[in-house]
Amino acid sequence: MPANRRNKIYRILIPVMAMVFLCSSTALGFTVHPAYAEVPAAAKTGSAETNAKSVVRLDDFEPYYLEMLNSWEKQGFKEAQGALRIPGTQISGQSGDALATPGSYDGKNGVLIWKSDRDNWIEYEIDVPQDGLYQLNMTYHPYNDPNSNQTIRKPAVLSVQVDGAFPFKEARAVAFRRLFKDELPAKKDRNGDDIRPGALEIGKWMTEPFEDSAGFYSEPLKWYFSKGRHTIRLSGSDPIVIDAIELAPPSHPETYDKISAGYPSAQTQSSQVQILQAEEMSSKNDVAIQMAVDKDPFSMPRAGRYETFNTVGGTRWQNGGQTASWKFSVPESGRYKIAMRAYQGFSSNMTTYRTIAIDGKVPFEELLSYPFRYSSQWRGITLGGGNGKPYEFYLEKGEHVLSMTAVIAPYAPVIVQTEHVNNSVLQVVEELKSLTGDIVDKSRTWKSAEQFPELPSQLEQIYEGLQQADQQMLKANGGRDITLQTIETAMDDIRSYLKYPDEIPYHMDEIASMQERIGGIREALTKAPLQLDQIYIAPVRADFPAMEANPFQKIGGAVANFFYSFIPKDNLSNLDETVLNVWVNRGRDYVNLLQELSDQLFTPQYGIKVKVNLLSDENLLIYANAAGLSPDIALGQPQDKSIDFAMRNALLDLSRFPDFKDVMKNFAPGAMLPFFYNGGYYALPETQSFKVLYYRKDILNRLGLSVPNTWEDVYAMLPTLQQNGYNFYVNSSDYITFLYQNNAQFFTPDGMKTALGSPEAFKGFKQWVDLFHIYDIEKSVPSFYQHFRKGDMPIGVSDYNMYVTVASSAPELAGWWGIAPLPGTKQPDGTVARWSAGGQTTGFIYKNSKHKEEAWLFLKWLVSANIQEQYGMDLESFNGVQFRWNTANIEAFTRLPWPKDDMKVILEQWKWYKEMPNLPGSYIVGRELNNAWNRSVIDGMNYRESLEESVVNIDREMMRKQQEFGFTDPNGHVLHTLDLPQVDKPWEGVDKYVPK
Repeated sequence: MPANRRNKIYRILIPVMAMVFLCSSTALGFTVHPAYAEVPAAAKTGSAETNAKSVVRLDDFEPYYLEMLNSWEKQGFKEAQGALRIPGTQISGQSGDALATPGSYDGKNGVLIWKSDRDNWIEYEIDVPQDGLYQLNMTYHPYNDPNSNQTIRKPAVLSVQVDGAFPFKEARAVAFRRLFKDELPAKKDRNGDDIRPGALEIGKWMTEPFEDSAGFYSEPLKWYFSKGRHTIRLSGSDPIVIDAIELAPPSHPETYDKISAGYPSAQTQSSQVQILQAEEMSSKNDVAIQMAVDKDPFSMPRAGRYETFNTVGGTRWQNGGQTASWKFSVPESGRYKIAMRAYQGFSSNMTTYRTIAIDGKVPFEELLSYPFRYSSQWRGITLGGGNGKPYEFYLEKGEHVLSMTAVIAPYAPVIVQTEHVNNSVLQVVEELKSLTGDIVDKSRTWKSAEQFPELPSQLEQIYEGLQQADQQMLKANGGRDITLQTIETAMDDIRSYLKYPDEIPYHMDEIASMQERIGGIREALTKAPLQLDQIYIAPVRADFPAMEANPFQKIGGAVANFFYSFIPKDNLSNLDETVLNVWVNRGRDYVNLLQELSDQLFTPQYGIKVKVNLLSDENLLIYANAAGLSPDIALGQPQDKSIDFAMRNALLDLSRFPDFKDVMKNFAPGAMLPFFYNGGYYALPETQSFKVLYYRKDILNRLGLSVPNTWEDVYAMLPTLQQNGYNFYVNSSDYITFLYQNNAQFFTPDGMKTALGSPEAFKGFKQWVDLFHIYDIEKSVPSFYQHFRKGDMPIGVSDYNMYVTVASSAPELAGWWGIAPLPGTKQPDGTVARWSAGGQTTGFIYKNSKHKEEAWLFLKWLVSANIQEQYGMDLESFNGVQFRWNTANIEAFTRLPWPKDDMKVILEQWKWYKEMPNLPGSYIVGRELNNAWNRSVIDGMNYRESLEESVVNIDREMMRKQQEFGFTDPNGHVLHTLDLPQVDKPWEGVDKYVPK
């Protein structure tokens, strides 16, 4: 059956299959507590009165908490008054690994030590004394294994089920965070600039409510329990120690007017204003909250010519739930006011919010979501109401703690509404594709009343939903911004489509692109950056100091900064021949850390001084080399850069060193292929990405699908996915996987021609092309992460960056996603080949270095297991899990804090790691293969004819470059072959590192 016809049938069957599935959900074992059974009206697009139909997606069973809470209130559920304490050790059951045991921890006996390191669960059976809405609290301690050298930096994220169901989406990810403090004072580097301090964990027992991990809400989550027996299941893969869980009445702060009316009348006699340096936090609950440098003349301490950490936050304090705290003391009891010097100019015209607490409690309701309006300048902000008067805080004499938590609660209704609108747009797109066969034919005439009578009404509902989101956004932000413009542009587009209903199919592509625009709203609204310089605590009768620079001070500061910019720092042309010069193409934090490690460990051991410089642009290496300037070592370079220099006789052949083969054993043989040229190796890998299969466990389980082992399994699951509105993701440029898995090679063994004209290459190319041409995989996907998070692409192939992004930015998916080895191609002997590449960064030594032996000593020291481990652990300690170091040294990789199950998958895939060799003219291969893909997939050219055209072009370019570098004469006769290493077996060196 032709592909287009089959896909059309799939799309027609989508709504039918969805309804059958939903109607049979109970029979399939999906049970829901009666209190959670009602579909909230807010979950439907548009208002409850106008919405005739809600969009059903198979991964959308739970409503948002906001919707569920509205539903409970409409059903008349009241807040409970009684409380119930459950000792942590009184579990009624746990998963088969039995990792939760009673014991003692940090001074407390009889606690539950749950050493979870993979998906596990524990359950509690409880007898609830009365119906009502409760707040859940937990007394816990972060767990660190005393027998492990791994330091855990991320929170314990647990999913919470009540009687076998998630009450709402946010119950999938409840975070119990750790506390840290910066190791102050900050050290200085050789230029006098501050070095980012490490984060030390503050290990202590804490009692915290169950809160959503993304900061969607400024108050703790509420949970409905009817009187009687219930089961609470906690699931997760993060270790934690539990003392007790409590069901308590929800707590709410009163309004400022009511709270302030109860203050004692006595005033403080002191006029002293306390000034807190915001970068000197007493604690933070996320190591990603970092100090920052600011050159404003009023930012203290003054940065001047140096990189001085004098502020905190900005884009490093923007995720919901991140809390920074400061300790301060007041000399006597009385009323005080609070101000701060803040910058909020990161998102144009956007307001960001903070929950402000003192001594762990929000003083009054107005501080649950306190607004910080957009400003392109530093501003002095006094906490106060709309009447212009400062809020007064009654503080007892002594020490207190001020906390500020990033929160996006005011935007939650907008996010929820646009999510539902987007689902509606997706349904309209699917129906249009089914109607048109996925072809926009403007020569065809449509009759909407007969052929698609529901589409106009669906678009009207989408318009009403956008209109509601528009009003919510204006209320939350307090002004107009780009998000509001996006919503209103979509509304204008829909109005234009509705004017001429018969022309709606002509706009299928525009409606599909609207889905991407609306989908981006969530990403914009979940960021709440704020930068602080100083915080001021003053008695109510005292005046705050000046918090903003006047025009003359601003001009003076700008002039001073202008002249400071001429002071040379790390000038690359300033090479010191008495030391080892290392240029690093990474951020300053990476450079500073490497310099510090070199000073602490390398120089004392070997007596060789090292100067590490920041290389802001990799292309500067080319310019510097042309000018006769080059370092001893370059690091952080793309994997093809070394051969570009080696072909021009600029790099040192590392294989000349007698211990090179011993160093090479730390890396996959396929990882070394890009560094081989003319009999030598010219670089070593520092980092190595990997490709694995990402999948949503919840969605595959609902569809009755298993994780595919081969591409044949992928083909078998595609009809089920596509019939239900989902799809599989493969990057349209990933030709290496399919060619290698079919035993094709890119070049002949002598390296003089392309081998893409072989039968194996044609087979691999056809498999790659057919995925998009026959099996209807999406040809262009701007962000697999966004589709994976939302659920419409619940499975696909991606790399290391995807892993870190999902792990750090999608806490609601914790425990509900996994990774597996790539689907492979079955071989004649029955084995499954999973060959794939990933991409690397490298280090190499220049041939004109006067310190060749010392440079080799440093390079092999740097890529050794111990140094790579320490470098990776320090990076993650300073910056969080999103900075996890993907070292290419396999031993060091296994020492970093990867979950055991995930590490097994990555190491299995590591066996099959194989990059494309770099040869003279080989840069043309990727370009020509993508041209061939376009000709076959987009233009419909026969795959063989298309690839044959590219083979001719590749051979022509390779011969041209071989003549340039002296491998062939002007007549094309071979003078000297390149003789490539052959990697045709998976790397057995991985096996000893696989965790048991």
